[in-house]
Amino acid sequence: MKNTVYVIGHRNPDTDSIASAIAYADLKRRTGLTGAVAAMAGEPNPQTRYILDRLGIADPLYLADAHPKVRDIVNRRPVTVSLESSAYEALEKFHSSGVRVLPVLDEGGIPRGSLSLLRLSENYLVPGSDRQREFTTTLPSLATTLSGRFVTGGTDGGAVTLKLFIGAMLEESFSGRIEGHDPANLLVMTGNRRTIQQASIERGVRLLVVTGNHPLDDDLLSLAAERGVSVLLTPHDTATAAWLSRLSTPVSLLAERTFATVGVGEPVGSLKRKMLSSGEPAVFVVDEEGALAGVATKSSLLAPNPYGLILVDHNELGQAVPGAEEVEILEVIDHHKLGNSHTLTPITFITSPVGSSCTLVTQRYREHGLEPDGTLAALLLAGILSDTVILKSPTTTGSDRAAVSWLEELSGLGAAEFGRDIFAACSSLNSYGSPRRVVEADFKLFSQEGKTIGVGQVEVVGFDEFYGMKGELLEELALLKQQGNLFIAGLMVTDITTESTLFLVEGHTRIAHVMEYPQVEPHLYELKNVMSRKKQMVPHLLKILAKV
Repeated sequence: MKNTVYVIGHRNPDTDSIASAIAYADLKRRTGLTGAVAAMAGEPNPQTRYILDRLGIADPLYLADAHPKVRDIVNRRPVTVSLESSAYEALEKFHSSGVRVLPVLDEGGIPRGSLSLLRLSENYLVPGSDRQREFTTTLPSLATTLSGRFVTGGTDGGAVTLKLFIGAMLEESFSGRIEGHDPANLLVMTGNRRTIQQASIERGVRLLVVTGNHPLDDDLLSLAAERGVSVLLTPHDTATAAWLSRLSTPVSLLAERTFATVGVGEPVGSLKRKMLSSGEPAVFVVDEEGALAGVATKSSLLAPNPYGLILVDHNELGQAVPGAEEVEILEVIDHHKLGNSHTLTPITFITSPVGSSCTLVTQRYREHGLEPDGTLAALLLAGILSDTVILKSPTTTGSDRAAVSWLEELSGLGAAEFGRDIFAACSSLNSYGSPRRVVEADFKLFSQEGKTIGVGQVEVVGFDEFYGMKGELLEELALLKQQGNLFIAGLMVTDITTESTLFLVEGHTRIAHVMEYPQVEPHLYELKNVMSRKKQMVPHLLKILAKV
């Protein structure tokens, strides 16, 4: 089961869409789906805002899109290494964690490089005696890796390339081995061999490492200080110390400085593209401050999405929240025509030709033997009254009336008075804020025969205000048609008092020949006794598409 399930209506939601999402999420939680969250795919229109404010109900979660995000699939507890860490520490992390790539972070947690197990291996497994003898490190890193302490020198913290020689033979033989090498680049490692120690110091080697924690004689210690030789004492035996020395190279000297990153809030699609383009085995996930938030690998793309969707008041992906096609849809509850795509698994699909999705949600409460509280009952009542225009729409059924009666009892509200309040409070087109908002507030797309049409709807009391902004509304319809590549874009302006509609449309020039309704003026048609987009307007428009 998904951790979170968003119960969400269509884009540009109306009251029925938001009310059914809020109430159905409540029902799902009460029946065991504890992760159900009410969501909306757009801002509430003025009518819905009035209802939510009047009832004191908080807005659902605004879900701008449902595209799976990188944060949903990424490992949020990545194994990392610091710039100051040694190759030995990095190797230990590779071994204990099983990862193949380590992000290299600075003190602020910002990625500064990438260290792969392959690169680390190549650095130490390249054949050749000179290559195996020589390594680059810093004196502090070497001391840390060898668990040692400097008794002279060791104050230089810069990177230095050293050639390692083991003093495990007679002094004469050893001196011959290091003959010809620059002492400034030599690291001599030996145990309590005074002759080797003295010869090394007299030659002025860069570093003398004495293993087994054997102390240096006082006279040699003074001579080392005089000659500028750093002396490091380590508790390890010579074989172990020699192996560890080569692993003392700081990660900062080994890391690749170029690496791929992706924002934690970016879609998973962006991660896929970056993995393909970069060719890297891992992509670093960063937060808004640039700090590491996780590491994504190819296996991350196989992780299940932690959330799913329940669609209410729609079933077509063209009307759903963007990205819905990439998320598992678990359930649909709707009262519109079917236009849904296939699903990978069987789902609960509830549909019925009633006037409101809130009616279907109300029925589900009753089927479970549950009652919404008074506030949610009022919200469901508002959704039904809004979508059926106070039970006047031709979409109204006996089921809607039965639901209204039950909800009136639970909410303590009279449907007729409550409905009049709802429409009176939001009948002004100016309450939408702009002509664009009027057109988009409840704008839906429908497709057939390879053509897509868009139809919005607003309810008014009288048409005077509409005629005052008709020109601006037509301009917005033209823009929507162009931006969405629509065949036609129209706006139904429905007068709830006369139960008639004016249809303003921008579209194909032949629409006027097949519209079958009186044309009042160019782009404007009078539709008497037409109140329903779902049952009357859209079926008519889809039918005439074949004629043009």
